[in-house]
Formats: sequence, C-alpha cells, structure tokens
Amino acid sequence: MTIAVAAIAALAPATAQDNAAIPLDYAAAQQRLLERSDAIAASSANVRGKEAQVGATRSLGRPEVEFEAQLLDYQKTLYLPLGSLAPVAQAYGIGDPLRFQRQETAVRPIVTATLPLYAGGQIAGTKAGARAQLDQARAEQEGAISKQLLQLVQAYYGQQLAERALGVRRDVLAGLDRHVADAIKLEHEQFISRAQRLQAQVARDDAARDFEKAIAELETANAALAGLLRAPQGVRPTTPLFVISQRLEPLETYKAEALDAHPELGRLRALEAQAEAGVMIEKSKQRPTIYGFGQYNFDRRDSLLTDPDWSFGIGLRYKLASGLGRTQAVEAARQTALQANSGLQEARTQIEIGVTKAWNEAEAARRRFLLLDSSIESAGENLRLQRLSYREQQATSLDVIDAELGFARARIQRAQAAHDYVIALAQLLDLSGQVERLPDYLARADKEVP
Repeated sequence: MTIAVAAIAALAPATAQDNAAIPLDYAAAQQRLLERSDAIAASSANVRGKEAQVGATRSLGRPEVEFEAQLLDYQKTLYLPLGSLAPVAQAYGIGDPLRFQRQETAVRPIVTATLPLYAGGQIAGTKAGARAQLDQARAEQEGAISKQLLQLVQAYYGQQLAERALGVRRDVLAGLDRHVADAIKLEHEQFISRAQRLQAQVARDDAARDFEKAIAELETANAALAGLLRAPQGVRPTTPLFVISQRLEPLETYKAEALDAHPELGRLRALEAQAEAGVMIEKSKQRPTIYGFGQYNFDRRDSLLTDPDWSFGIGLRYKLASGLGRTQAVEAARQTALQANSGLQEARTQIEIGVTKAWNEAEAARRRFLLLDSSIESAGENLRLQRLSYREQQATSLDVIDAELGFARARIQRAQAAHDYVIALAQLLDLSGQVERLPDYLARADKEVP
C-alpha cells in the first residue's frame, strides 16, 4: 500500500464525519452564531440588567412613603408645678409639684411621607450615571457581537482555506505518485538513472508529509468552527473564498464610519458620561438638601404625649463636616473624567490606524489575487508540457517536480490571497462597526476559489 493510499484510508473517518456535518453558507452560519453564542447572550443579559436599573431610577424624586408600627411598653412621669396654689395644696397635704406617672403597653402606627425638593444635583447625577451605564452595556454588546462575528469569519474561511490546501496537497501527492511510477518504469528500461528516480521518490515523500500536515490543519480548523457554532457533528462551509475585483469604497469612508460606529468608542463615550455624572454627584454632597415631609398617627388614644396627631413641614439638611474630603472627592471625579476623555482620543487615533492598515491589506490581497490568475494558467500548462517532455525524454525528473510544485504553489498562493482579502475585509468592517454587513459584500463578489 502506498503512502497516498494509506493517507486516504486514514481520512475515511473524517470523510464520514464530513457527511454528517451541517452544510452552512456564511449567512446561515452568521445567524446560527448570533442565536447560540454564549458571549452574546451574556452581553444581552447585561443590557437587560442595565435597562432595569435605568427603569429603577425613573422614580427618583417622587415621594417616599413609609409605614412604621411599634409595640411599646413604656413609663412616663410628669411633674406639674402648682405655683400660687401651692399653699392651698399644702393645707390638704398635697406636695408641690404634682407628680403623675403613667405605665402601659401601646401600639404606635405611623405613616411618614418625604418628598425631595432639592438634592443639589444628586438625583440628576444618579439618573445620568444609570443611563451612561446602559450605553456602556449596549456598546459592550455590540463589541461582543463584532468580536464573535470576526472570529466566525476567521474560522469559517480558515476552514475553507484548509480544505483548499488539502485538495492541492492531495493533487500534488497523486501527481508525484504517478511521476514515481513513470520513473520506476523508465529506470527499468534504463532510460533514466537511479539518481533521477530517487529525486522523484524524495519529492514524493516530501509531498506525503505536506499532505499529512494539511490533514491535521484541516482537523484543527474543523474543530474551531464546530466549537464556535456549537455544532459537535461539524460544519461544512458552502460559501467559497471570494474577492471583489473592484476596489473597495475610499478609505476615508471607512474611517468616518469607524469614528461614528465603532463599539469601543461608544463604550469610552459612556465611561466619560459616567465620570461626568460622578462629578455631579460629588458636587451635590457639598450642597444642602431640602425636603418636604408629612406624618400621620393612626392611634391617637394610645400615643405618647410628645407625639403629634399629624404634622407636615419643610426640612433642610446640610453636612457641616465629613470624614471624607469632599473637595478632593470632586477633584478625583474630575480626573476620572479627564482620563476617560484621553482614552477616547487615543482610541480614535488607534482605530484610524487600524482602518488604514486593514484597507491597505485588503487592497494588496485583491491585487495579488488578480495577478495570480495568469500565473495559475501558466503553471498548469508548464506542468502538462513537462510531463509530456519527461515521457519523451526531453525533460528531467527535476523539471517535472519543479513544475508540479510550482503549480501547487500558485494554487495555494491564490487561495491564500483570497483568504487574506476576506480576513482584511472582515477586520475593516469590524473596525468600522459593520462586520455584520459581510453578507452584503458576498453578494458583490465576482471572483471565487472553487
């Protein structure tokens, strides 16, 4: 059994698994990822939590009503001075002052309502902070989706590239197997030397090792895509590697979209807004609070002598001294806001650089792919002619080997160029906050790698 036959036999289980694999075009794979990704589900739960938090802050500023019930066992002693009646009272043996003592058990049900009239900006700051946290959660959700979709592109088209590479390596191995068989016949007929036959054998053994490596790389790519899409039986991509032969939109278009829609910029803007809300809250601690209040006692018969039946009024509260330096706290909040703003500006610069790099890489891969069209045709024709010439003793074994490897190299380079184009395009879309639009670019593709 030749090594090629053995390798194909080893592939039998993998082939059976491929038959059970789910065939998915890229759009279907993207939809499956959005539905099954745990990272996206976690970010969505975070958004829902922040939405609930914003909803909770909407009632800030409304009256707070509290019901309090106390069971009291108490004693109260009262003293009543008699004043001018003291001599009369003494004549009857009554001491001055009069002493009254009351001891009993009572229930004290009271309702208290408090309405904040002025909080120094604390309520507004709390609401603004909650909204900013929601904006941050939404930006993080968009970032999680973009990250997962970028991973999908890398895994989906990484598997496509691995399959194309395996096909090329299989063809090379089969071609060199035929070449070795021809060389053995020619050696027996003494048309070529043993050295030439050994050249063919060495090249064929190298091709067998490359074939085995391609098998392992494809298995790794299969596992990566299957895990990402939560498909234990495997996934069979049906959308081929592609290139749009026309140039992409101008670089400045993608830069503008990136600065407007990149999730990281949205997250940093939300952090800046949170820091500004923090400054507002810290400043509010330096100001007084004014509130209205009201209280009603439901059991007046058993109430304490000092308890009113009802009361209402306006109160003012101001903290004269605090264990925490309030001025320093405000300054700390300001510096946090400055930090967030500086981080935002740095991120804008880095994103512009990233967009430029991805756009240039996509353009370079596109040109490289188009240039390889003629190279593949030339390499394929050269291989055909070298095989014929070898059988006619017009070429050496090394000529055939070089032609075989040159044809394989051109095919792999073309697939690699398409792969580089797709990945660079996905990174460009990711940086400009629109990686989910990759299917739209697929519809514009006019070059594919079969």
